This record gives sequence, C-alpha cells and structure tokens, in this order.
Amino acid sequence: MFIHLIACLLWSLVGALTLWMLQGPAALAWGAWLGTLLWTVQQLWRAHRLEAWFRAGPQGDPPRLAGLWREISDRIRRALQQRDKQVLSQSEQLRQFLDAIQASPNGVTLLDREGRIAWCNSAASQHLGLDAQRDRGQHVVHLVRDPVFARYFQQSNHEGEVQMDGRTATMAQAFRVSVQLYPYGEGQQLLLTRDVTALVQADQMRRDFVANVSHEIRTPLTVLAGFVETLQSLPLAPAQQQEYLSLMSVQAGRMQTLVNDLLTLSQLEGSPPPNANELVPLAPLMAQVQAEASALSSLQGGQETPAHSLVFAPVPEWTLSGARSELYSAVANLVSNAVRYTPAGGRIEVVWQQQGEELVLSVRDTGPGIAPEHLPRLSERFYRVDRSRSRESGGTGLGLAITKHVAQRHGGALRIQSQLGVGSTFMLVLPASRCVQA
Repeated sequence: MFIHLIACLLWSLVGALTLWMLQGPAALAWGAWLGTLLWTVQQLWRAHRLEAWFRAGPQGDPPRLAGLWREISDRIRRALQQRDKQVLSQSEQLRQFLDAIQASPNGVTLLDREGRIAWCNSAASQHLGLDAQRDRGQHVVHLVRDPVFARYFQQSNHEGEVQMDGRTATMAQAFRVSVQLYPYGEGQQLLLTRDVTALVQADQMRRDFVANVSHEIRTPLTVLAGFVETLQSLPLAPAQQQEYLSLMSVQAGRMQTLVNDLLTLSQLEGSPPPNANELVPLAPLMAQVQAEASALSSLQGGQETPAHSLVFAPVPEWTLSGARSELYSAVANLVSNAVRYTPAGGRIEVVWQQQGEELVLSVRDTGPGIAPEHLPRLSERFYRVDRSRSRESGGTGLGLAITKHVAQRHGGALRIQSQLGVGSTFMLVLPASRCVQA
C-alpha cells in the first residue's frame, strides 16, 4: 500500500513540475492537483475494467492490469481457481456418492418437509413404481397408493418397518417390500425400501415345512396309538393281533422313512460338495435300483411278479465322480416314484444317455400325468398334486426335493416333462465331465 501512495505523490510531483516549467511557480498547486487527478482517473479506469470482468462472469483470465489492481485481480483469480477445484472435487464426490446409492439393492427416496419426492434411486423406482424424473415434487402418498403405507406415513412414530406389496410397472411377478422412514435435516425424511420377497417366501416355506412334517407324522402316530389302545384294552385272537401288529409295522416304517428322508435333506443342505475323487461305477448302482423297483412293483401288485412292465435299458460302462449314496438316492427316488404313481399294468422305462455335454437319466412312465400348473412346484418339499393318492402310494413328499438337491450338488439339474393322460418323464441331468471312464 505504501508503494501506491508513493506512486500517487510522484504523479502529483510530475504534474506540479510540468506546469511550473510551463507557467511558472504560481502553477505548482494546479500541477499537483492535475497529477493527482490523472492518477485517480487511471485507478478508476482499472477498477472499471475489473468490475466489468466480474459482471461478465467472471470467465476466463482477468484483465491485464498494473499496480494495486493487478495484485487484487491475481488474488481473486487464485481464489476463484481454488474455489473451482473445490467445487469440482465436491461434485465428483457427490457423483460417486449418488452412483453408490444407485448401485444399492435397497431403495432410497428423499422427501421434503411436505412429503414430496426430492430424489430417488432406481431400486426405489422399482419397489414403489416411481419415475425419478416425472414424479419429482409429487407427494409420495399420492403415488404409493397402499393403505398400509398411508397409515404408516401418517403415524408420528416410524421406529418400526412395515411390509407391503411392491409397485412394479407390470404385475407379471408379485413381490413384497419393507419400508421405513427416517427423519433427517430440517423436517426432511429418508424413505428406505428393500425387497423382502425371499425372506417372506423362506418364512412361508418354514411354516409349511413344520405343518407338513407335523401332518405326515401325526397320521401314522394316530394309527399306532389306536392299535396300541386296542391291543391293550381288548382280548384279541392271535391272528387278529398279528394283523394289527402288521399294520402297526407299516405305519412305523412310514415314519422311519420320513425321518430318514428328512435326515438326508438336512445332510445334503449342510454338508460340503461331494468329493470329486470318489468314483461310482454306474452298472452296480443301477442293478440295485432295478432289483428294488421290481420288489416294490411286486408288493404293489400283491403277487410275486412285478405289476408293471419295467424296462431298464443296457447301462453304459460309465464310472461317475461323485457321492454314491447321493446318486443312488436320486436315481432310486425317481424310479420308485414312477412305480408308485403308475397304475398296475403300466410301463416304466429307465434309460441313461449322453446328450452333448450332459449325462441324462430318463425315467418315463405311463401314469396319469401331471397338469402344467403343478410342474414348477413338484420339487418343493411335501408338495403333492393329490394328497390322498400320495398317502396311498406311501411316498413322503421329499423324494423329488432330495433328487433336485443331489443334482445341483453334482452340477446338474432335475427336469420334468408331463402330459395329462399320457405319462411323465423325470430326468436327472449331470455334466458330462462327471463321467471319468467310458
């Protein structure tokens, strides 16, 4: 600042000397005033240029100035550059933050004081049926037309969450979402949503599982209790006692089979994948399955010969890598199901084939067939197309669930084809890489 004062004095001195030389000593004061005036005009002109630069944006480099104004403009330029860097950094951080929220599977919706939508991510759009651009500024209750949500939104306490049906653009697949409000800022609210369809389905499957197990065990227990009470309270002839004991043995066997299947499922779900180093010759395994199928068919027909036409195609000389107990259980379940659900006199064909990169066991029967709406759920635990007929056949309702788990643990799948009145084909599919010897 001192330098600029000296500059002003120099301008005054130059002006005074100039007029003194031209008009004599009487003009010294006027010369000093004129020098000061010229210096002031110069500074005002520079200030005007700097002001014009500010009014224009400021954009680009500041005007070329000298003296005090150059220093001011340089400092302003550096401050603006620093501000631009900070704004750019903050914008990048905000963009990354929004990208992270967009990538979240949970829905995030920002609401203002009045409950109007300020912003939402794509997950929230899917959960609540919102359009992030079109619905901005709209009240959320007017868009999410659900009585459960409306009541929850009007509550003063939002500590808990509520569940409601999801709001997709199409109703092709229903799902459930959980919603909860969190206050933030000055009266704003954060609406979080998450898809809980899998949790709801798992909980429903758990309840169904407990109910089905209870039902399946209660029936034979009721029969056993009735027979025990009869044997304890009534004097029966030896032949009649043997008949009752035989029926009790059947019911006890039924419960034992159910428990064994439940244990098998539990082991499949909780154990590590099968050891690839274990080798399973296919021919002996299929011979055991064929013998048991013949015995089961004979038992159903009440005679010494099978009641069905059992056709087992020649077994390829394959050795498979996997768990023998699991593969045997899967194959035996498919063949025994075909025997149980095919009427006497029907035909059952069992064939192993290699189809491209797959090894396929096909079990075809001429049973009553299955309606298309039942096919997707056949591998669910205890799912039955006809409960009364299933109980008569002696199945536990777990065979296909076990087969599906075994197939998946060995890298394969369970496929089902059926037509009402024609029959069904159940296929155990394994990857061809499971065949280590042909």
